Amino acid sequence: MNANQQLKKIAVIAHTSNDYKNRKSRFAQAIERFFYRHKNKLIIIHLSMFIFFMMMMVIPLFTSLPDESSTIWNNLRLLSTFLFWGIWFPLVFASVIFAGRIWCGVLCPMGAASEWANKIGFKRPIPAWLKWEGTPILSFLLVTILGQTLDVRDQNSAMLEIFGGTLILALLIGLLFGRHKRAWCRHACPIGLLLGVFSRLGMVQLAAKIPHAGGDRYAERGTCPTMIDINHKAESRHCIQCFRCVKPTSPGGLFVRFRKPGSEITDIRTHNANIAEVWFMFLGTGVALGGFLWLILPQYQTLRQLVGNWFINHGWYWIGNAGPSWLMSVHPAQNQTYNWLDFIMIIGFMLLCMLFSTIVLATMNAVSSWLAGKFNGDKTFKLRFVELGYQFAPIAMISIIIGLGDQLFQQLKIAGISTSSLEYTKITLFAASIAWSILLGYHILKKQNVSKKGRLIALIPGVLGSVVIAAAWWPAIFGVHFSMLEYYRTHLTVMS
Repeated sequence: MNANQQLKKIAVIAHTSNDYKNRKSRFAQAIERFFYRHKNKLIIIHLSMFIFFMMMMVIPLFTSLPDESSTIWNNLRLLSTFLFWGIWFPLVFASVIFAGRIWCGVLCPMGAASEWANKIGFKRPIPAWLKWEGTPILSFLLVTILGQTLDVRDQNSAMLEIFGGTLILALLIGLLFGRHKRAWCRHACPIGLLLGVFSRLGMVQLAAKIPHAGGDRYAERGTCPTMIDINHKAESRHCIQCFRCVKPTSPGGLFVRFRKPGSEITDIRTHNANIAEVWFMFLGTGVALGGFLWLILPQYQTLRQLVGNWFINHGWYWIGNAGPSWLMSVHPAQNQTYNWLDFIMIIGFMLLCMLFSTIVLATMNAVSSWLAGKFNGDKTFKLRFVELGYQFAPIAMISIIIGLGDQLFQQLKIAGISTSSLEYTKITLFAASIAWSILLGYHILKKQNVSKKGRLIALIPGVLGSVVIAAAWWPAIFGVHFSMLEYYRTHLTVMS
């Protein structure tokens, strides 16, 4: 290390140490003291959440099916669905802005169960296929698509299969791999990557009191259950905020730091920008879009009819048979039975929307990165592409929340909130996310040393990408809302 590098390292350490010592937020200090004082009681929260989740998944299966007069107040099945998709899902995602991944470290029963299993498990080395950056992306896509074919937002048995199956996988990975660690949370959890990416937008960070130079590092030894070298901690993504590394009276470890929302992304080049995260935002936005649009677009039903007729005309009658209940929704008592045609069409449509979203966002991002280079942007095209990809984080987050958490809006409508008010709320959320994406893109370009004129020009493709995604969601805001349950009640299936 030369003299300039040594001076730079000393300056970074001094700056962060002063930031810690001169911190004026009594609230942050109170948070540290609270979690340090009560850290041994977290097991009670983990057990309580585990029991509550199991009760909400299992007990409703033994209660009566909802009818036209049923509400969340008199039917446990509807209440369970609302708690999962109307309350839990949106709040978990919104919480990362204000509290980071505290759900993962303090409340999540699956992560805790995985760690418990790890204490008595085989403690084998974590394999390369599990460490692969694409593993959590595939996990998210598979669970999201399977959730649609099982109708996880309406069927309690599907919720049990998805969440119960996820819990079993978490236990197996904990039982097999790692030593007193949460390999599941870091490498395989289907919503862990979601919360991790969007935690970069958050206003809370656990930062090193005396940071070491060199950027974020992976460490299977140490106190961190998600394998973070805490002295080199530079990103929020993998931090589940379990507060084990926080000790108020210690000169080392981490401390609670409040920051401007989105600041980690505007300065993403010093926070371990990752191409896998960028591709995940592109892919996740599209699959969430497809998971919503197939339910509400009449064009989907027309396409389904055409494809079904083609299969039948070629003698492939099996397409009208119902598949296994563990793979698709088969509920004759509720007049809802998906067949192989539905299974193929749902998956195909979601993948098509995912491809559309990825092509649009990747193309617009590539054009922005190329234009940035034309206006003196530093580094290579690939590095600029990765950094600028984070400008779409707000629009991706809103897309996933609205696409997979629409139960909240449905219950608000039932509660008496007018349709127009809910539509304007969605429009406001999308408008705010686009504005935030533009702001992030501008600051990322500024960090790339792009001239002021160049920033405005290079922003245009990114803005177009966000607008195209928002426009694709337009039917979800103003479209005709109907469910597949209603479709099966009023229309004959292809084989009929």
